[in-house]
Amino acid sequence: MEHTSSPGGEPPRPGRILAIDFGSRRVGLAVTDELGLTAQGLPTLHRTNKKNDFNHLRRTIKQFGVAEIVMGLPLRMSGERGIQSDKVEAFAEELRARFKLPVQLFDERLTSVEANRVLDETDMGGRRRIDVVDQLAAVLILQAFMEFRNSQKQ
Repeated sequence: MEHTSSPGGEPPRPGRILAIDFGSRRVGLAVTDELGLTAQGLPTLHRTNKKNDFNHLRRTIKQFGVAEIVMGLPLRMSGERGIQSDKVEAFAEELRARFKLPVQLFDERLTSVEANRVLDETDMGGRRRIDVVDQLAAVLILQAFMEFRNSQKQ
C-alpha cells in the first residue's frame, strides 16, 4: 500500500537536490541526503560526449530521486559574466529541456578556491586530487545554496 504522506500526517518529502560543478572535461556532482540537510559528494563525471554525459546524469537523477538541480555559475570577482558563464547557462537550459526539472544557477565564485584550500590541508595530490576537487566544489555549491535557501525562509 502506498502512502501519500509520511508518518505523523506530514506531506511527502520533496526530492533531493543535485549540484553540478560544470567543467569542459569534468563535472563535479553532489546530492542532498534524504532529509535535505547535508550535501554528499558523488563520483566525478569525466565527460566523453553529450550523449554519455546526459545518460550519466539521467541515471543519477533517477537513482537519487532528484527533484531540482543547482549549478555553480562562474562569475568574475567583479560579478560580471564571462565565456564559462555562458556555457553553464546553455547547459542549464539543456538540462531543463531534457529532464523537465527546475535548474537554479548559483554564484560559485569562491567554491573552487575553497575546495583547493581544503585539499591543500590534506596534502592530497595527483589524479585523486583532480577528481576530488570537482566533487568538493559541487558539495560546497550545494551547501552554500542550501544555506542561502534556508536563510530566505526565516
